[in-house]
Amino acid sequence: MQELLTIVLATSNHGKLAELRALLADLPVQLRSAAEVLGEQPNIVEDGATFEDNALIKARAIASATRTLALADDSGLEVDALGGRPGVRSARFAHERATDAENNAALLRELAEVEEGARSARFRCVLALVNPWQDSDVHIATGSCEGSIARAPRGSGGFGYDPLFLVDGQGGKAMAELSEVEKNQVSHRGRAVQALREILVELINAQLDEAERVAG
Repeated sequence: MQELLTIVLATSNHGKLAELRALLADLPVQLRSAAEVLGEQPNIVEDGATFEDNALIKARAIASATRTLALADDSGLEVDALGGRPGVRSARFAHERATDAENNAALLRELAEVEEGARSARFRCVLALVNPWQDSDVHIATGSCEGSIARAPRGSGGFGYDPLFLVDGQGGKAMAELSEVEKNQVSHRGRAVQALREILVELINAQLDEAERVAG
């Protein structure tokens, strides 16, 4: 498939990068990481109060640095019994440089005394697509996935909190027990990408129209 649109992904998370590439594999889009384009991953301070704030901070920074369309994902876990935490601090729940295992362990400690019926949670994802040539040209897409928190990790797939997140409607399976195809169909990121597809198709069609104009 000929790639008609290049987008730089504002993430250093290899799991997110792999999922986004898989979710957009059927479109003529080349997804490149910021590290591939710039030689290193820029240090971006994610100090926004919401997922949308942080997604925009990252997308605008990478669009400015690469002068290419930039796509940022900011996502995380919201646990009702914790008042929505860890939320925007999902990757840093245990401490600033926490591993997935450390964050999972910290979450289980916080929920140790919470009974089964009160362990509801959701994964939430916000995608921000920014045009470097026009800062006001911003597109936001969101997705969420409802579930609950298990008492111990399950499965070997995915990343982040996937081993602890029991997905509603999946027969009691944790996100980490789903296949890649199953996860992409129900995940917060999959749903956010689905919401963004219409915008991407419009951009691809604009590229085709411009190519035809130049050739004609």
